[in-house]
Amino acid sequence: MAAASTSMAAATALLPPRAAVVRAARLPCMPYLPPRSSSPCRKLSIASPRFASLRIKASSSSEESPIDANELFTDLKEKWDALENKSTVVLYGGGAIVAVWLSSVVVGAINSVPLLPKIMELVGLGYTGWFVYRYLLFKSSRKELATDIEAIKKKIAGTE
Repeated sequence: MAAASTSMAAATALLPPRAAVVRAARLPCMPYLPPRSSSPCRKLSIASPRFASLRIKASSSSEESPIDANELFTDLKEKWDALENKSTVVLYGGGAIVAVWLSSVVVGAINSVPLLPKIMELVGLGYTGWFVYRYLLFKSSRKELATDIEAIKKKIAGTE
């Protein structure tokens, strides 16, 4: 036990202090940089005059009436009572829920296959680029898209 304590004392006498070890570990070619007192995110604070034009104040207008839950339920009840084929509506609603669940399962299965999600992203980007070029880039094609959307709305509403 005495031999261990004397060897420890000898080892501590031979080792330089810890601060000297840290200074020796620093590379001589790199300059000393003092620690930063503030983070760079503070310079981009919302309180700075640079973002003064982006401030938005929330306010409520007394002119707008809030949606009354009783009014909403009575309106839905009237529309439900006016339906003739209630079973068809329930069947379509259930089918829509099943379709959403099934598409979620299919997307999860596709997502688990390696490389397939990235390929699907590329297909999506390609289609988005084509859609922008075909319908959004030129004024005449934007008018064509607007007329197509109006025609689809009329078909869905049954006014055509």
